[in-house]
Amino acid sequence: MARYVAGRVGQALVSLLVIATLVFFLVRLTGDPVRLLLPDFAPPEFIAHLRQTMGLDRPIWEQYLGFLGQLIRFDLGDSFNGQPVMDVLLDHLPATATLAVAALLVASLIAVPLGILSAVYKGSFVDTVARTIALLGQSVPSFWLAIILILVFGVALAWFPVAGRTGLSSYVLPAIAMGWAAVAGLVRITRSSMLEVMDSDYIRMARAKGLPTRIVYVKHGLRNAIIPVLTFAGLLVGAFMNGSVVVENVFAWPGIGKATLDAVKIRDFPVVQGAVILSALFYISINLVVDLLYAVVDPRIRYRR
Repeated sequence: MARYVAGRVGQALVSLLVIATLVFFLVRLTGDPVRLLLPDFAPPEFIAHLRQTMGLDRPIWEQYLGFLGQLIRFDLGDSFNGQPVMDVLLDHLPATATLAVAALLVASLIAVPLGILSAVYKGSFVDTVARTIALLGQSVPSFWLAIILILVFGVALAWFPVAGRTGLSSYVLPAIAMGWAAVAGLVRITRSSMLEVMDSDYIRMARAKGLPTRIVYVKHGLRNAIIPVLTFAGLLVGAFMNGSVVVENVFAWPGIGKATLDAVKIRDFPVVQGAVILSALFYISINLVVDLLYAVVDPRIRYRR
């Protein structure tokens, strides 16, 4: 297990280096941020001074080496407004993290029971309803759903706040808008995995032993069908933790997604670089945790070199 974890950590470091290199060069293809920060009539000497202050006057290879040197020291640099990038991201991280947990709860509480019922009652009305909900979850754009939720429950009924992070009630609408898109995938994966497990010999044996239906489906069925669901849920957590740019902007949610989009608009290279690296770190860490959870869920799984 230790060798496996060490190998995965090594792969993660290489992946982060490649991602950091790509984002460093790609963001510089978008244009010169000095032209956005200064008016067109700014004197050339003032433009040159600002470029020197921001470190954009140095050769690209020198900027890259400096960027890697900061990254090794866990320093993401300073944004163009002078604030450390790490502080910018950490200020927005709690809003994104709490919304991610709420969205995952919404998706799991709707999708997993529907997927189980759809597999147990295959071909029935329940199965049709579950597959219809999955189809709607995949077809309805998140920005459209967010706008409809605001118009109905925020404006017409005035049940929930329509913007900002003001309390527990402000989580309801963005969590539904973000989690609804994940329902489709979770329902389909849970249903197909349960259908595959239901034809297994140990399920037939459990039924032959006279075990209650709930025990057969939950303890024996769901536990053996949970690994694909766990994998997909890990990807969802990574996506939610990186912030949904669309949902966060519609609801003016002060999360990482909105901060990243704001940085892209003004070509704040350090913030964009830091957000992408943090996003990659989330995905890599969550995938490693999910891989280790496989052995907890299924004791037959062992990691060897």
